[in-house]
Amino acid sequence: MLPRKTLTAPALALVLALGGCRQDMHDQPVAEPYEASDFFADGRSDRLPIDGTVARGFLRADVSFYTGLAGDQFVTDLPLSTSKALLERGRDRFEIFCSPCHDRLGQGRGMIVRRGFKQPASFHEPRLRAQPVGYFFDVMSSGFGEMSSYAAQIKAEDRWAIAAYIRALQLSQRVVLDDLPASVANEIAVASDEAPDGSSKNLEPHQETPDHD
Repeated sequence: MLPRKTLTAPALALVLALGGCRQDMHDQPVAEPYEASDFFADGRSDRLPIDGTVARGFLRADVSFYTGLAGDQFVTDLPLSTSKALLERGRDRFEIFCSPCHDRLGQGRGMIVRRGFKQPASFHEPRLRAQPVGYFFDVMSSGFGEMSSYAAQIKAEDRWAIAAYIRALQLSQRVVLDDLPASVANEIAVASDEAPDGSSKNLEPHQETPDHD
């Protein structure tokens, strides 16, 4: 005869297993997703949202902010207050999401372009320098040419920050000395061993040095 202790453990396990067979907890009297129902006239258990319902956080009443458009025209003024913090945020997002194609200076020679991907236009071309800031927001939101939409990866506020940084990049690469504060112009002149003579001088666009494999 087997010891009593040996019989007790299997018996206990059997009791626990039988107790777990009850369906009360996981098979509750509620409709499962896509389950049919005879309670409603259309035979569906799921109900459609009430007309006009907007999910929390998706109202987007400011159409221009979320589209970059004012009517059928691109927004010309940045809808956020320009600040150092905004430009730093734009630079951070630009270097993460944009520089692989556009490079850090926006000249279109990013690393994946050097690996064979189609080269995008330089942000410093006259055509893109003339585009309003809403154009860049729209391209990031909707995509353009070989570039897909980044709306899912980059929230609207950050897309505007990137657009602001792109504008700053454009300005930084073709600065007119006479448009700078005198103290800054003097620092540049000293660095280049030239004294400002009061004439309008464009600084040559900086060329990003290619990385070597």
